[in-house]
Amino acid sequence: MPAIYHVKEIFYSLQGEGARTGRAAVFCRFAGCNLWSGREQDRARALCTFCDTDFRGTTGAGGGRFGTAGQLADAIDAIWGGGRGPGIQPYAVLTGGEPLLQLDEALIAALHVRGFEVAVETNGTRPVPPGLDWLCVSPKAGAGLVLRAGDELKLVYPQAGAEPEVYAGLDFRHFFLQPLGGPDQVAHTRQALAYCLAHPQWRLSLQTHKLLGIP
Repeated sequence: MPAIYHVKEIFYSLQGEGARTGRAAVFCRFAGCNLWSGREQDRARALCTFCDTDFRGTTGAGGGRFGTAGQLADAIDAIWGGGRGPGIQPYAVLTGGEPLLQLDEALIAALHVRGFEVAVETNGTRPVPPGLDWLCVSPKAGAGLVLRAGDELKLVYPQAGAEPEVYAGLDFRHFFLQPLGGPDQVAHTRQALAYCLAHPQWRLSLQTHKLLGIP
């Protein structure tokens, strides 16, 4: 039977961004994205030109092809390193690439059976299956936004055509600006900081995992 989930990598780390920064989690990075092929020669033509994540193939640590939801949920469960007990719930972050190209209700249910709280980080261009516990949407300029409500909206800033004002009226519990990386990251961070001060609906999100040198 052919594999139905293609996963780049699975690893245990701390959430580095957004409302749950600092929380221990198993990250399952799905292969593939609908906004960029992941190949450098295609970057200039991509809808998202600034992605800094390797999501091509299935050769990363813990990655592979999984034929059933149970097999993938078992692989995620095996990597959880935080134990179980009072006040401790295993936490899985499904990311990519674009996880909603592959994520389905069966995998969410399989993770719930194993005691996990399940989060997804998505570009918001595809519908979400039922059962998720936490939805983080990161819109990209020029990509049609399907998901207009959720737990947190995390906007890489600045993006021409994806200004914060476009999203401020959407139904999210938390709104974050995350400075665009690259050679101008310091200037972008200052811009994001100034915007958050002037518009307190928005909070600053830094990639603390990169500052700490962890996955």
